Amino acid sequence: MHIVLVNPEIPQNTGNIARTCAATGCMLHLIEPLGFSLADKYLKRAGLDYWNLMQYRIYPDWNALLAAWPGANMRFLTTKAPRSYAEVAYTPDDFLVFGCETRGLPESLLTRAYDRCIRIPMAEEARSLNLSNAVAVVAYEGLRQLGFPGLMRAGSLTGRDDPAQPWMDSVTTPQT
Repeated sequence: MHIVLVNPEIPQNTGNIARTCAATGCMLHLIEPLGFSLADKYLKRAGLDYWNLMQYRIYPDWNALLAAWPGANMRFLTTKAPRSYAEVAYTPDDFLVFGCETRGLPESLLTRAYDRCIRIPMAEEARSLNLSNAVAVVAYEGLRQLGFPGLMRAGSLTGRDDPAQPWMDSVTTPQT
């Protein structure tokens, strides 16, 4: 799957999204102008050392993305969409397109692609979710539908304990 950020403004959000892309195998596409430098310390801190674990590309504008990926199956995330992200059947090649944090995607684009617009359900009073949270919610739904391809589905205990957390010894397991 592909994650597209159109003019992202907050480096911490993009860093967190890069980390999500590294964990999921999604490719990140960034459409300029960006509201920060890729050398930004907040971007790097939020992405930790995951930047080398993921693929990303930067485009000077929307048309450059379209030229690089002709015929891409795009889904546009907006609070103005007519249906939920959970009502969609995702494919491995979907492009999930998110707008900038303060303005979202332009209505001129949404009008032309309204049948491909989806939203995350939320309380009427809420304007929107944080961008990095929204990306994670929708990306993981798409990957869940696809059976989490290439992702480790189970973990295991490491045998490590944190001696700085003695209160944890008092946690009990419910009886079944």
